[in-house]
Amino acid sequence: MLRLNAGQRQMLVDKLPDVANLVVAALFLGQFLSERPFSLVLALVGLAAWTVLTGFGLAVAGIED
Repeated sequence: MLRLNAGQRQMLVDKLPDVANLVVAALFLGQFLSERPFSLVLALVGLAAWTVLTGFGLAVAGIED
């Protein structure tokens, strides 16, 4: 198992929501900028990835030493 010190956990908690927002922007909102038709599956994958990454960030934030 990966063991993180307090500083590493704080950095992960700080940056993980940014990554989650990039994922949802690329997979969900990015479809509106392309010429391809809207894909509900791709949009749901983007929203699911955002949910997982945000939940993981919250879980890491709750870990105590």
